Amino acid sequence: MPNYLASVPAGTAVLGADLFDGQVWARSPMNRALDGVACKGSAAAGDTQIEVYIDEVRVGDFYNNNTGFPNVDDLLPLERLGIPAGAQLRAIVRDAATTNPINVMVALEDV
Repeated sequence: MPNYLASVPAGTAVLGADLFDGQVWARSPMNRALDGVACKGSAAAGDTQIEVYIDEVRVGDFYNNNTGFPNVDDLLPLERLGIPAGAQLRAIVRDAATTNPINVMVALEDV
């Protein structure tokens, strides 16, 4: 299962921004599954909130649980949420960081 990381500066990760905008892996011509999400960064744990979507379907809310970069151990497991071919994976900022980048990792699997 490959993991993908998006690192977005605080000045760009403003309210309503899609952290996965411009990421080639956010859309695929193949069916995939979302197996996990991790969020870290900013200046303090819990000061940034994102909503993850598959197209217009909300997966859930995630907060940065610490500063720094996420790794595999930080992934919050999900129950293999299907991502249909061509669907867009998005991470929308709902509570923006004031300083330091926001770093989001997703675990995606081809199905």
